[in-house]
Amino acid sequence: MNKVYALLIFITAAYLGGCAANPVTGKQDFVLMSEEQEISLGRKAHKQILQQYSVYDDPALQEYVSNLVEELSAKSHRDQLLFHVTVLDSPQVNAFALPGGYVYITRGIMAYINSEAELAGVLGHEIGHVTARHGVRQQSSAQVAGILSTAVAIATGSREIANATNIAGTALIRSYGREHELEADRLGAEYLARVGYDPEEMINVVGILASQEAFDKQIAKEEGREPRAYHGTFSTHPSNDKRLQEVIRAANKFRSKNNRDNNGEFLKLTNGMALGASEKDGVLRGNKFYHKDLDITLTFPLGWKVDNLPDRLIAANKTKDAVMQITLRDLNKRQSPRQFIESEFGNNLRSEQEVVTESFKGYTAITRTKTPFGNQDTRIAAVFKGKQVYQFLAAAKDPTLLKKHDRDFLTTVNSLRQLRSNERSLAKARKIKLTTAKKGDTFAKLAKNSPLSSYPEEQLRLINGMYPNGEPIPGQLIKIVE
Repeated sequence: MNKVYALLIFITAAYLGGCAANPVTGKQDFVLMSEEQEISLGRKAHKQILQQYSVYDDPALQEYVSNLVEELSAKSHRDQLLFHVTVLDSPQVNAFALPGGYVYITRGIMAYINSEAELAGVLGHEIGHVTARHGVRQQSSAQVAGILSTAVAIATGSREIANATNIAGTALIRSYGREHELEADRLGAEYLARVGYDPEEMINVVGILASQEAFDKQIAKEEGREPRAYHGTFSTHPSNDKRLQEVIRAANKFRSKNNRDNNGEFLKLTNGMALGASEKDGVLRGNKFYHKDLDITLTFPLGWKVDNLPDRLIAANKTKDAVMQITLRDLNKRQSPRQFIESEFGNNLRSEQEVVTESFKGYTAITRTKTPFGNQDTRIAAVFKGKQVYQFLAAAKDPTLLKKHDRDFLTTVNSLRQLRSNERSLAKARKIKLTTAKKGDTFAKLAKNSPLSSYPEEQLRLINGMYPNGEPIPGQLIKIVE
């Protein structure tokens, strides 16, 4: 076994080829890439991000956020890096960073932020991940895990041991650990203090995200799904998290004499911001989907969870053993819907029938093709709308379940039609509107007149940073939804 360990050490050391100084601590860290390689990695990944997300179309907000990142990064441990920040048109409550200085924040998280200092806290945290090279360390850990796995296979001849090593390595680097998150909070708080904000605004930011996560856990339990979460996890409320308080309050020693407060301008920029799905991506109302620009609506089975992605709709039942995908693409040949299906999937079709919806015509059949459950029988359908085709793929874990859900699949296919005049308002996005709280206003009262269909009172508290039981003060500028 000594020879095995010697080989492991030799291969790993040879691959690493040395170490470099951590820009934050100044200590020597083993890394697998230079700064130039790190920047190149971020630049390539940035292109992929822009293929998955749309950029939020608000130049004034984009400039505002970019200027804030410029100020914070100029006070960071890697002030030589040029940071690039992008506001993404996504309802997800998220912000993240890539190696090399690429930072992203969604309009989804900005809807829940109520001051410039809180926004700076989110951005400072992400800048901290970059300056401490957390992404690079993750990438390095992933490569080391692969190297060790290969070395074990060479030394022992055991593919099973190699696979086990790979699994362990993958689990280890799946997300930032608690130490990295605390370090990013500490660094973010320092950068806030250096430009004039109260570093304890970081605790407010963590509180906002913790409240959002707690609310989503409640909803996820009722919907039978996994909760969504910002990449940092919050096992306790920040007011009870002593380590978090300690690392953030330590930043007070960097406090600038220039006290910053620009909340009015930030809130003004959120006025009119979409809350949830944007109009251009289509809007879900319960189990119905409406898209104004495409002029279509369709209905999903009750109780199914629908994800509205930039390039497709994906729906799944509560047990996730039946799924449906809908995509839109151009038609490039004069052909019938059946001929289109044959050109895509071959002529081994069964259970064929024409589709005639209220507005469109198409064709559907069952064939065997690749699915998330492996090669399975799949309900496929093509519905033509002018020079475009809506393509449906529906699959289940086994043939029995496909048969059980086939009527649900066909009902959804046949529900595709043009919007009626009285439905066009349903295709509009919900938007944030700023208003001044009046005497006697409560979130319960405001919720009664809100267009929000589910948990309106809780959602109003969340976007105003007053979850779970805060109330507006007369004269206070608050957000409502219209």
